[in-house]
Amino acid sequence: MSYEEILRDVRAGRFQPIYLLHGEEPYFIDRLEAAIEAEALSEAERIFNQLILYGKDAEPLTLLDQLRRYPMMSARQVVILREAQEMKDLNDLAGYAENPMPTTVFVICHKHKKFDLRTRMGKALAAKAVVFESKKLYDNQLPDWIAGYCKEQKRTIEPAAAALLAEYLGTDLAKVANELDKLALNLPAGSAITPAHVEEYVGISKEYNVFELQRAFALRDKARIARMEQYFAANIRKNPLIGAIASLYNYFSKVYMLYFLPNASDAEIAKTLELRSDFFVKEYKTAARNYTREHVEHILHLLHLYDLRAKGVNTDTTHTGEEALMRELFFRMLHGA
Repeated sequence: MSYEEILRDVRAGRFQPIYLLHGEEPYFIDRLEAAIEAEALSEAERIFNQLILYGKDAEPLTLLDQLRRYPMMSARQVVILREAQEMKDLNDLAGYAENPMPTTVFVICHKHKKFDLRTRMGKALAAKAVVFESKKLYDNQLPDWIAGYCKEQKRTIEPAAAALLAEYLGTDLAKVANELDKLALNLPAGSAITPAHVEEYVGISKEYNVFELQRAFALRDKARIARMEQYFAANIRKNPLIGAIASLYNYFSKVYMLYFLPNASDAEIAKTLELRSDFFVKEYKTAARNYTREHVEHILHLLHLYDLRAKGVNTDTTHTGEEALMRELFFRMLHGA
């Protein structure tokens, strides 16, 4: 089942005996666990009918005893196993998974990696449980996820603001959600989140950020790049060189792909470059016009080289500061040196 399907059933009071919530992205696992905990029992029922255990401390026999008991003055009991990936004997519960108690809601939260469904326990869960694999989002999926989260909060967000948050916060969904919640507290329902709001309430500059740095390089705007370089150098802890390099490498890799799509439509380009929409294609086309293919190849080589230098790998300049490396890199990128 999908995340949305499970959430809809839980909110409608439709529960299953076992839920296996596993995978690399903890955010969706936490949200589903919280929803089940909130909806399955009333506050009074939780006193006698809810148990939360942690994998590191859980013993199979103790857990089985709890799973097989009957609820007290309630239609069901809830047993939540957090950090199940740390339980050494989790597979010892295979017998229970094959024949679960219908009055128990057993929630297995197996974070940061997939559970092996090829084992006896895994096969039993696949047959008897609601199984949800929580996958990490790709970078290009994050702006849409941000827009969807804002919609749940009865707000909209401008594409530039969503891209700014995605660029700076990355795919740590809990961190992104926390910042969106902060915005929600400061803005009235129905409002549209703009880059100015992101700057004011999240602390990300709408003018001096990696997103705008990419745009400045696309336009080959030397004066603007120089101003941004000075700002980044003065705030190097908030704007580390390695982060800027990673972002620029991803950007120019997509610019490079454009040279091999001479007759593609904007929609085809957006799909191939994994862009959120056609809205961003124009900027990439501008960059492809402002640099030759050979120049972009050189830029990609420089970004790889300076990534190593920033990390002190394969270089005799390990003591060169990030600020100096940044100035040197940006100059060479612009001038093909």
